[in-house]
Amino acid sequence: MKNNFVKDYIMGSVLVICVLFSACKKNKTAPEPQSEPVQNTKQTPTTNRVELTNDSIFLYAKEVYFWNEALPTYDAFNPRQYNTGATNLEKYESNLYNLVKSSNSQDYLSNSSSPKYSYIFDKADKNPTAVIPGTKMSVDLEGNGNDVGLRFGYFGQTNTDYSIYVTAVYPNSPAAKAGVTRGDEITAINGVTYGTNFNAEVDKIESAIEGGTVTVAGKKGTVSFTKTLTKAIYKSSPIYKDTVFTASTKKIGYLAYARFSNKENSESALTTVFNNFAAKGVTDLIIDLRYNGGGYISTAQHLINLIAPTGTSGTMFTEHYNSTMQNKKATILKNQPVVDNGRITGTYFDDDYSVSGNTTTFQKTGNLTGVKNIVFIVERYTASASELVINSLKPHMTVKLVGETSYGKPIGFFPITLENKYDVYFSMFETKNSAGAGGYYNGMTPDVKGYEFAEGDIMYNFGNAKDDCTAMAINILAPGITVTSQGKVAATANRSKSTRLQAIGGNASGEFVGMIENRK
Repeated sequence: MKNNFVKDYIMGSVLVICVLFSACKKNKTAPEPQSEPVQNTKQTPTTNRVELTNDSIFLYAKEVYFWNEALPTYDAFNPRQYNTGATNLEKYESNLYNLVKSSNSQDYLSNSSSPKYSYIFDKADKNPTAVIPGTKMSVDLEGNGNDVGLRFGYFGQTNTDYSIYVTAVYPNSPAAKAGVTRGDEITAINGVTYGTNFNAEVDKIESAIEGGTVTVAGKKGTVSFTKTLTKAIYKSSPIYKDTVFTASTKKIGYLAYARFSNKENSESALTTVFNNFAAKGVTDLIIDLRYNGGGYISTAQHLINLIAPTGTSGTMFTEHYNSTMQNKKATILKNQPVVDNGRITGTYFDDDYSVSGNTTTFQKTGNLTGVKNIVFIVERYTASASELVINSLKPHMTVKLVGETSYGKPIGFFPITLENKYDVYFSMFETKNSAGAGGYYNGMTPDVKGYEFAEGDIMYNFGNAKDDCTAMAINILAPGITVTSQGKVAATANRSKSTRLQAIGGNASGEFVGMIENRK
């Protein structure tokens, strides 16, 4: 498929590298949709910037939003009413949330103040080029980090009795260089202990670890430590860990993959890992996608082609846009130019949004050719491009899941730029595999339940066969087999949920969640 989409769009801390023109920036009123008549008597001429942008959010949604047919008319919705908030971004976010709410689609969550899939990103919030205390921690889709490199998880039996654990450490970050690893328990942050009131304490915890300097005290097993970490800019690999387990005659390749970052950050790294798997005679695979919220579709396509057995051909996945876009009636997209290396080459309207024009086929790559069995480790933040990989391989391999039910995001998008400042990511298309299967809005249910903690409430690092999810995955691929230098990894006799620490609340992370169509 050939799409003329601008490359490398991102959210939160993610840098948008192509500068787009603002829709309706030269008009005194926002552009009117031409695909169908609408009742918009309330859309009177205005020069008010907030009103113009609120109009644009609504008018674009009427043509490009996946559930556009469920949206009300302009007059019924009245987008200009969303004019209160501390910042313009808050006003626009309120508009978008209520627009999604009016659709009553899978994008709307009644227990949340923001949509499940759609969002707005202020490009001024991209990863800064200087170390600025207080900015959200994460690594962006170009592999740029600007933090101390810690990902926290909160676990316990109740909100009033919980513990803080490091669930991941971003490679090459200050924390990684200081020797902090997944599974370390954090007992104090800047001299303050937490664990008795999650709802009252979580913002304080996140603010502390997002500061310029933070001192964390903790335990690595039974050994106590204290580390002072200073926030820094760094380049991070998307690969947490790769290794090969030997289970009798089987060689099981294991990869823990953090995010579907751009070509420069991900593709060579992934190819190297899989060629190494091939050189070591890997026969089966475990792909650990815990906390992987997705990223670029082009990178997901590359990973699928690395995994797929030789001879796999035909449809990998299809993208399904709404009928307005498929029928070439989303004329408002003429306001969104395509920019390639600083040169305008057309507009988004010029592209083909039909299913046939958005069908991706297998193109096997890499040296790993004969793997037929694969286990994915997933949890509630495994989303979007991660789920696309799983769904695309299901008709062509024996695919099993271990862990928790995934996020549930079969929806993708590309950004609509307004004011040359805000990128609006409307839910735009649904993906389906070669069997026509998709629609996993409630997430993918694991075949085997897996926990963050092994028996005795021990959290092991990525790539350790004693990690509960990894042990369950190995047991699926090689039941009852001893793994070299790791000991027995069959299912434990007692897997009672009550013996494990459970996740409390959310996680301190600004990590990307989404599936961006960025292919040309």
